[in-house]
Amino acid sequence: MSLNLTLRTALSGLNAAQVGLRSVSDNIANVNTPGYVRTTVNQQPLVVGGTGAGVTVDGRKRRADQYLEAARQVAGGEANRWSAYSQNLDNAQGLFGDPSTSNAFFSGLDQVFAAFSAAANDPASTLLRRQAIGDVQNFLGDAQRINDQLNALSGTMDSRISSDVSRANDLLRQIDALNSEISRAKLVSQDSSGAENKQAQLVNELTGLIGAKVSQRSGGGVDIRSPEGVKLAGDGAATLVYNASAATPGYISVAPSDGLGAATPIQVASGEVRGLMDLRNTKLPQMSDQLGEFVQRAVQALNDAHNASSSTPPPASMTGRSTGLDEATAASNFTGQATLAILDSTGAVQRTVTIDFDNSQLSVDGTPAGGFTPATFSSDLTSALGGLGTVSFSNGTMTIAAAAPGSGVAIDEGSSQKAGRGFSAFFGLNDLVRSTGVGDYDTGLSASDMHGFTPGDTITLRLSQPDGKPICDVTVPAPAGPTVGDLVNALNSNSGGVGLYGQFSLDANGRLSFSGSPPANATISVVQDLTQRAGTGVSVSELFGLGRDQRALRAGQYQVD
Repeated sequence: MSLNLTLRTALSGLNAAQVGLRSVSDNIANVNTPGYVRTTVNQQPLVVGGTGAGVTVDGRKRRADQYLEAARQVAGGEANRWSAYSQNLDNAQGLFGDPSTSNAFFSGLDQVFAAFSAAANDPASTLLRRQAIGDVQNFLGDAQRINDQLNALSGTMDSRISSDVSRANDLLRQIDALNSEISRAKLVSQDSSGAENKQAQLVNELTGLIGAKVSQRSGGGVDIRSPEGVKLAGDGAATLVYNASAATPGYISVAPSDGLGAATPIQVASGEVRGLMDLRNTKLPQMSDQLGEFVQRAVQALNDAHNASSSTPPPASMTGRSTGLDEATAASNFTGQATLAILDSTGAVQRTVTIDFDNSQLSVDGTPAGGFTPATFSSDLTSALGGLGTVSFSNGTMTIAAAAPGSGVAIDEGSSQKAGRGFSAFFGLNDLVRSTGVGDYDTGLSASDMHGFTPGDTITLRLSQPDGKPICDVTVPAPAGPTVGDLVNALNSNSGGVGLYGQFSLDANGRLSFSGSPPANATISVVQDLTQRAGTGVSVSELFGLGRDQRALRAGQYQVD
């Protein structure tokens, strides 16, 4: 062996040792550096003409366990998801106050009933009556305040999601740029560990935001894909877009990196964005809906009690709530009996009309006076009152008025029932608390009743996955078939409705609800509703409370009459 070859062989060993020492020193110096992964030196024997000529260094390699890295990314994404969810859910629940204290929202209803009980024990006290009404107003005011804050919190979620998506786009661009740097370094056997460490940190941050899939590229670097396989980075960085609408669930879509083609909606399986979207799309609307249902049921209990009683002196007229129904369907499906009375200024009864819903008969002052039909209900009652009063029905609302100055109207609910409410309570004729909307989704409709919507008028529904990703939009025209059963069947059609993903059902009180079918477990929202019920102008979504907007606003629509 020549002296030169010997020296070159020794030099190659010194160079390899120097690279090894540099690797060891870096490992020791960065032992507490977040995101740093230790490196080792790859050495290969150098052979020239069949003779050993020393050693060559292929480069430094990160000793990262890809399985553990993937597990860390999944765990980090889930931790961020539920951390964001828990923190903001605590904020939402805090709006209701501590239920064990007297200042909590739900304690307000106890105060209302206690105030009415005190007023009933001392009917002559104007102060107690005013206190009872004041407690009702406070309860409704608190409900509106909480509902407004829940809706504002939903807007905060939109802002945070938009900010996280913007950061995710920055990360995707940086990760993709590092792919080129890592590939070039590996191609010429240079040290790429620094770029790989930096990329790994960026990937961990990204998966903490949106929970993407990460795979290694053969030439160095990583590919980033959504859970269903849409490429986000690797051969150019795609752009994420947050799509938000007040009426529909928010979702993430991907604009192609080359700018060609339409944006593609993607799933978000984990990460902070998923936690925020779970709140924005599902939990906060559910809380608004549950708040609205609680307030509506409380109001119903107050109104049922108020309708079961009569004012003294009697009011000259009673105007009910908007039922959203035409007269024929509004007056149908009652059972039992109710009595309508006209009283003079002293409270003496001038005439009574007993309505026998079971037999469709009217009795005047205890004497049979003929029958009635739901379609002519108001005019039949007016005739039975014999000029002492009138009954009218317009735009879904019933009005009963005494004719003579000083006279008034009183109603005895008797045994009358429809959708769990008496005659006066169903029409809201003597309501204490009124709503600016329909509010009560127990419509009292049965499958055989007329749906009343103009055939061909359309409602567009969006079916979405639990993470908000749209499945499809379906536009359902009001059917030519005239019954509510026909309308439900049209909504549930496999070809033109939601039948492939779930079913609408109508319960005994006329409440329409949707249930998604597995495995999609789809949710629905209303994109557009162009339907109108004849005589009332109420749409399908307003009548049955379909969609986020209808449910979210309900708790803030009540006020004391």
